[in-house]
Amino acid sequence: MVKIAFNSALAQKAVGKEALVSEKDPETASVYRSESSTGRCLLTLLGLAFILSGLIVGGACVYRYFTPKKLYHASMQFTEVDGAHVPVEAREPYYLPRIDEDVEIRDNVAIINVPAPRFGEGDPAYILHDFKKKLTAYLDLTLRTCFVIPLNTSVVMPPQDLLDLFMQLMSGSYKTYLVHEDLVVTERIDDLAPLGYYIYDLCEGKDTYRMQRRSEIMGFQKRSVEECFKIRHFENTFVTETKICQA
Repeated sequence: MVKIAFNSALAQKAVGKEALVSEKDPETASVYRSESSTGRCLLTLLGLAFILSGLIVGGACVYRYFTPKKLYHASMQFTEVDGAHVPVEAREPYYLPRIDEDVEIRDNVAIINVPAPRFGEGDPAYILHDFKKKLTAYLDLTLRTCFVIPLNTSVVMPPQDLLDLFMQLMSGSYKTYLVHEDLVVTERIDDLAPLGYYIYDLCEGKDTYRMQRRSEIMGFQKRSVEECFKIRHFENTFVTETKICQA
């Protein structure tokens, strides 16, 4: 009984002191309440900002990875005479080989699927043109190997122009000519991160090499011991036969 009476008295004294402080300095008590309220508001706003940013990033990821891809299919017939100076009609054989491709355009990147040709030579491949990084990557599906080279903007159409070309090709047949491109493997690439997200995603887990155009290599004439393969594809109004050689 003595303890209960003692605690009750202390509680009454404490309440009395708080009331006394409030009565003596009401402005100080108001400031304390205001600061506490402001802190709670800031924490609430910060939490909402984190939640909102998470929803935005998550929504972008869901849109990128789960939205159906828009693929455009097109084909070209071509004569195997190299060059554009003679009209196709003047050098057209009885049968013209044909190249089929699917292209996907997104984020300033063109991803081209070249299936194995039904007739003639050429390896199946994925070709990725990254216009932001100014790089082109060839993934040879037979070798399961990636090859990277600076983007040739004089040959590869910009994304919108390439999309327009595919839209035109979808509406009818197109006869064109063949251009040869000779590339040489120069070195292995161990770190794919500097190549950008799209090339990293395409080439991750695969042997990847850097290439250079043979015409840019001074004094490089030896070809007898090289192992070469070809990819026939188009990213312009003509077909390109890309020959990639490994010494």
